[in-house]
Amino acid sequence: MGEQLLERLRSKSVQHIFGQQGKASDQPLMSEWEAGGVKFAAAEGRLEGVHEEAMRRLLDCIVPTGSNSEPILHEGGVYLGCWLESTGTINAELLSRFIPSVSETTYLAFAAHQREDGLFPYKITGNGPSYRQIQLVTPLARSVWNHYALHGRDKAFLKTMYDAMSRYDDWLAAHRNTRGTGCVEAFSTFDTGHDLSPRFWHVPDTPHLGDAALCQPDSPILPFLAPDLTANVYCQRQYLAVIAKELGLSSEQWQRKAEASLASLFEYCFDEADHFFYDRDRQNELVRVQSDVLLRVMACEVGDRRFFDTMLRRYLLNTKKFFAKFPFTSMAMDDPRFDPFSSYNSWGGPSNFLSIIRAPHAFEKHQRYVELTWVMYPLVSAMSNMTRFAQALSPWTGVEGYTETYSPAILSVLDYVERLCGILPTPNETLWFTGLLPYAMDHGEEPAGGGTAYSRKVGGLSFELLNTREECVIYLNGQEHMRFPFGIRIVTDRAGRLSRIIGMSVRTIKGVVHYDGAELVLEIKGNEQLRYTEGRLEKELDIGIVYPAYG
Repeated sequence: MGEQLLERLRSKSVQHIFGQQGKASDQPLMSEWEAGGVKFAAAEGRLEGVHEEAMRRLLDCIVPTGSNSEPILHEGGVYLGCWLESTGTINAELLSRFIPSVSETTYLAFAAHQREDGLFPYKITGNGPSYRQIQLVTPLARSVWNHYALHGRDKAFLKTMYDAMSRYDDWLAAHRNTRGTGCVEAFSTFDTGHDLSPRFWHVPDTPHLGDAALCQPDSPILPFLAPDLTANVYCQRQYLAVIAKELGLSSEQWQRKAEASLASLFEYCFDEADHFFYDRDRQNELVRVQSDVLLRVMACEVGDRRFFDTMLRRYLLNTKKFFAKFPFTSMAMDDPRFDPFSSYNSWGGPSNFLSIIRAPHAFEKHQRYVELTWVMYPLVSAMSNMTRFAQALSPWTGVEGYTETYSPAILSVLDYVERLCGILPTPNETLWFTGLLPYAMDHGEEPAGGGTAYSRKVGGLSFELLNTREECVIYLNGQEHMRFPFGIRIVTDRAGRLSRIIGMSVRTIKGVVHYDGAELVLEIKGNEQLRYTEGRLEKELDIGIVYPAYG
């Protein structure tokens, strides 16, 4: 099976997968994808076809917009434009691994449309930029830095974005700290993009008079001290410090500001007893709604591993809270306000693809690789049945919900396949070769069967990864490069030189790694990391596993 699967991967034509170009701007994008060499094949099941359809649908979401002839990424579906909270940050961050030119054009579009007073548009459409609200979730500076580190370190690009993000930080400090707490304030539901969330019941959808600098003066509860907005700015400032240092500038002011944001976040928004982050309203009351806020804050790199592990046990891996059959719900399931229906745009319960694509960073920041696979397995099973690429899934059935051709869903397929059984380039100049397979989590239907093959080109080198349930093989420029047991992740540099191995299963994996003419005897536990040095494997990290909870 392995040789046949590998040959089928090699015979695949990217141009054939994409088919006839739909618009003039598509052909360069297809050529860019082809230059990256990303292809995927599976022994059986629907996942391979869904992956190919995701490639095609992605082009529908990349559109020349307004007066700019260069295409940018759009949210897709009913969302005709590019939103800062998603399209312009986490979506573009994932897209950077596949069509990097569009990611860069998308980032630069926000800088180009920045208002004179420093405010970024919350969205860019064919009608131009809109400044009605702020709508922040994923920190732009992190996405920009990761793109910069992944693609040649263009300092002109980095400086343009740094200057724009610095001005935006000034705008937020001037207009969204009216209570003087150091937290970033929400004036409306849409400031966070949490449409229909009980978190914002009795709050207007938009800021006062459609002005992002104004809060409804007669509201008994606004402005909220918002944990997700505050965490966003904390993380943003952390990465602005990194960027400043890279540009030869002082990073001290950003480090001080980041520390102040973090202190405010914990002083005003964190409840010790619940170990949860809540909004604090105008009356100084905590808005005790347990929502997607938690995952957002965690994805903004708040807290250490011990702190995150507690969040896993109490919430993210708890089947009473957010760990549904198809995670993550946008509201805690034990809240009577929880609404699982995904047939409309809602953050009141269903599992939204924006949560799904934001989640890996929160887990991987703390090396919780095995725990993340428990999230990926059911979701990849659900993805293998997708036909529309909707905004959300039913947390009970995994069935697609509202709208279609939604870029976060499309990118989630591309990202999760690569993260689970593909070749993933990181901003740290490493490559991840993950020796796992999608699993039949839903009605016994195999998403990919007993084998997958994946290819990617990096720095002029062609890599291929062949996975079966017994073993996995890496090929470099068509020749066998490394052979290793199923259930681990191989980490190399961009030239394919082995640097470490990560245990990716709850069970201990035993076997032999065949590399560089040697046989390396392996015994590795889940989440354990072994460093390869001077021809041998040495234990580097062993943090154990956090198991699911039920109440």
